[in-house]
Amino acid sequence: MTISNVVVGSDVSQGGQLHDALAHVAQLEGELATTRATLAAVTTERDKLRRAYEQLKEQVELLRRRLFVARAERVDATQLEMEFAATQAKLDALAARLHDETPAPAASTDPESSPAGPPPPAKPRPKPTGRRNLADMDLPEERLEIRDPAFEGQEPIRFENSFKLKYRRGGHVRLVVARAVYKTEPVAEPAAEVVQPALVTATMPRELFPRGLLAPSMIAHVLVQKYRWGLPFHRQAGMSAAEGLMLDDGMMCRYAEDAGATLGCIVEAMAKDAKATAFCLSTDATGVCIQPEPLASRQRQACRKGHFFVVLADQDHVFFEFQPRHTSAAVCEMFRGFSGYIQADAHAVYNAIFRGDARAHPDDKAPQEVGCWSHCRRPAWEAAVVAKDPAAREALLRIGKLFDLEAEWAPLPPAQRHVLRQRVLRPLLDDFFTWAAVQYARVKDTRGLVATAFGYAVRQESALRRFLEDGRLPMTNNHSERAIRRIAAGRKVWLFFGSDDHATAAANLLSLIASCELHRLDPETYLADIIHVLPFWPRDRYLELAPKYWAATRARIPAEQLAVEIGDISVPPPPPSQEQPATR
Repeated sequence: MTISNVVVGSDVSQGGQLHDALAHVAQLEGELATTRATLAAVTTERDKLRRAYEQLKEQVELLRRRLFVARAERVDATQLEMEFAATQAKLDALAARLHDETPAPAASTDPESSPAGPPPPAKPRPKPTGRRNLADMDLPEERLEIRDPAFEGQEPIRFENSFKLKYRRGGHVRLVVARAVYKTEPVAEPAAEVVQPALVTATMPRELFPRGLLAPSMIAHVLVQKYRWGLPFHRQAGMSAAEGLMLDDGMMCRYAEDAGATLGCIVEAMAKDAKATAFCLSTDATGVCIQPEPLASRQRQACRKGHFFVVLADQDHVFFEFQPRHTSAAVCEMFRGFSGYIQADAHAVYNAIFRGDARAHPDDKAPQEVGCWSHCRRPAWEAAVVAKDPAAREALLRIGKLFDLEAEWAPLPPAQRHVLRQRVLRPLLDDFFTWAAVQYARVKDTRGLVATAFGYAVRQESALRRFLEDGRLPMTNNHSERAIRRIAAGRKVWLFFGSDDHATAAANLLSLIASCELHRLDPETYLADIIHVLPFWPRDRYLELAPKYWAATRARIPAEQLAVEIGDISVPPPPPSQEQPATR
């Protein structure tokens, strides 16, 4: 073998090894790329699972707090001030500086809106005066004399009196309706052999429920027991049976449906008055169960869901309205024709109203949305206490400063409150929404309580700023939530309504009772009077029977006619034009 042959063979061998090495490197690179892709996919899946785990953990913690911990949105304000001392100092300094620079508003001739100088100092809480004096109360009295047997037969020179509060069970009263019967002189007729005297019975006065078993006061008592105090009819029937009176719940249910449907004419007049004159309508809603129509096969069915809305018209009226469905069409029909301010909870069903879908005429102005700062604070509180997010805790501090200033200005007239809001709150709100937009940009691509909290603030900015436009606009919708609590508490014992008609009748009764409480009327006395008066009242003057106007209307009806359960009512003339309620 020559030397050249050996060299050529060596080159061929080295070339084959190099080719094998390059192929192996390429194989390793492919495996590395596959491994990296797999690792990236696994990492992505891990991060996704981790986020889902964190979200589920937040939800479980939130549900645990709602079930087992107090629901009040309490947070240690001192701890927040320590954590965000710089932010607290900035807010205090800015508020103090702007408050000192606030000029006095121009004088106004309106005593309701004109400022009354600096806010009056808060009244100190009265100190306890010890045991209350029952002698000063208007109560029936029973006397119990305690004598000493050692002085039997000797009269004491005096008694030392003390008082205790005793309960004496009341009782039902049997109302005897005695209709006079008169004998008239006989009239002789030529063809008659025997002439009998004629008997005439006095005509029964008009009644809302003719030939009914219950008098107006008893009907009012049954209705108030259920729709004010939450006692269902079957429980009232049991209480009556314990007192020896058999009063079945079916009869009470029929009375409630008939009374609610009949008194709806007053509620309808109140609603027309509110749409024509109200400045701001505040609303909220909650669900109720409606019993379905029975099947021919008598097979049991699940209850379907309906909704109760509450509407507060300034300080004039309170309405409850039942709607079978919680939809934009139902809400638009409720508020059709109103063009003022509407305060709601930012639910999507209200968007159609603010777009103008509820206008009665195309030229009408669409209502303006007023946001609720309590609904803005609630998700921030959940993100702070559940997700432990520092930005959410700072949001609580910033929102709390707004609430503190509003509480300080609560005694002021609307005009002065409006000036202070423009001077002090507007810069604080500008700073808050600028800061909230930065925080939302940080978390907007994620899901969770933090993104929900800042997303709500950013999306509802215009509605949350709306209360700056007028000093009469409230900052929160809490008053509507307090009103709807009557339904939320009552459904725990009512369980369901028998039909849509039953729910509508109940809404009318709830409206009248809540409006009575608003105007400090006794609902039971009011309903008894209205049931007595309504059969005699003109149809075009039903608004005079609304709780807002009832005190003035009742004063113009003879007291002796209202003092009896059943009897004729002399309808007074309409009130003077300057006092007459609008009947639009």
